[in-house]
Amino acid sequence: MTLVLLVRHGLTAGTGSVLTGRMPGIGLDDRGRDQAAAVGARLADVPLDAIISSPLQRCRETAAAIAAARSAGLDPATPPNGHQVAVTEDDRFAEVAYGDWTGKPLKHLAKEPLWRVVQAHPSAVRFPGPEGESLPGVQERAVAAIRDWNTRLGREAVYLVCSHGDVIKSIIADSLGLHLDMFQRIQVDPCSVSLIRYTPLRPFVLRMNDTGAGLGGVAGSRPAERGVAGSRPAERGVAGSRPAERGLAGSRPAERGLAKAEPAGGPGWPGGAAPGRSGLDEGDAVIGGGAGG
Repeated sequence: MTLVLLVRHGLTAGTGSVLTGRMPGIGLDDRGRDQAAAVGARLADVPLDAIISSPLQRCRETAAAIAAARSAGLDPATPPNGHQVAVTEDDRFAEVAYGDWTGKPLKHLAKEPLWRVVQAHPSAVRFPGPEGESLPGVQERAVAAIRDWNTRLGREAVYLVCSHGDVIKSIIADSLGLHLDMFQRIQVDPCSVSLIRYTPLRPFVLRMNDTGAGLGGVAGSRPAERGVAGSRPAERGVAGSRPAERGLAGSRPAERGLAKAEPAGGPGWPGGAAPGRSGLDEGDAVIGGGAGG
């Protein structure tokens, strides 16, 4: 029963305002680096068999921070603790190829007729231009990659995939048995962790969009700022700081906290407009998992 941790990359300078897509040279900003370090600390004790990343810079930097946290504080003379693992890249977890939309401000894209189709009927969408990808194609390649890694690593494996908002949303939708047209109902914040257990019968979604933040942070902060850096120790752990939360790989279903995922917002932000939301109608789900890019 393979356990997969899905982690979205941390914040970049363009998150929430520009659809960066597959543009080169888009790395984490200071906020994103803090988020990546914090999620790495949260996951440092999880015995991962592999860390797999999108080839894009923002994901590689996030995955590298997660990998680095696993060796932090070790005596150089001490043998590896068994939790260290190198990062492997897989193109199938790359960002959506947004075609001619790549690099454009979200507030301008929201005026395009295709925007409403992306929101209401994403299964019909192919992004414009010769390099534009269809959203069903994104889901097909991402889910195929998950199934491939499940087979490669085996039924007892625990591994992490660092990818992008829409890619992770498509994987979660598949695991929930949702039609792709429903995937805009799923929120995936920067450096959030989602967990899926794959069994021979079906997948089970154990946690979704877990940023480690308490409910007060969800109600009072802007979506792009909800990362793990400000959470209290008792709230941080996916395989967490408290012993009762650690056994995700081996615990019984009733003990896994299946209802424990804490919602981190939705289309209507409690604190007002989200960053980069200028020009968007209420109810729009921003491309890129909720914060664009």
